[in-house]
Amino acid sequence: FRLRRIHRESDDFEASFWSGVSLETLFERVRTKQTEPMSAVFAAAMAEWERAARRGLTASGMVGSLQHRVERAMQITIDREMERLERYMTFLASVGSTAPFVGLFGTVWGIMNSFQAIGVTKNTSLAVVAPGIAEALFATAIGLVAAIPAVLAYNKLSADLGRYAARLDGFSGEFVAILSRKLEEH
Repeated sequence: FRLRRIHRESDDFEASFWSGVSLETLFERVRTKQTEPMSAVFAAAMAEWERAARRGLTASGMVGSLQHRVERAMQITIDREMERLERYMTFLASVGSTAPFVGLFGTVWGIMNSFQAIGVTKNTSLAVVAPGIAEALFATAIGLVAAIPAVLAYNKLSADLGRYAARLDGFSGEFVAILSRKLEEH
């Protein structure tokens, strides 16, 4: 749900960005409240640009240095925002990879109980081994019930996050091109 909301908010931000409003006006609008990663990337770049302009570093001799600093500010922001979005992915990966082993442990435990029941009763009838086998099958099922959705969710979210990271990188590249043109105008 959060990722869907972020995509929607990014769409809104991009619509504002490409609407023709000046970068400065848009920056004033999002400066204090970046609701999603794309506006945070924009705000980081504009803040770096604004600092350079205040110090007079937009002169032609400093263009390369300023462009590098703006790109670096955007990349740091992208990394930070993606890290925030990927925060719970480790949990999904851990559940997806360990739950089958927890189920397997339960399976072994249930089979051991069946063998103990055989040893105590010295009888191999279904009535003796059934409870342990049922316990083993139940433990296996619980492990799979946890693992399968976790792996599916991890794969889906991982792909979605990868696409969103590419979208942020694309935006960053386009924005650097815009700022480069703006520097050339100075």
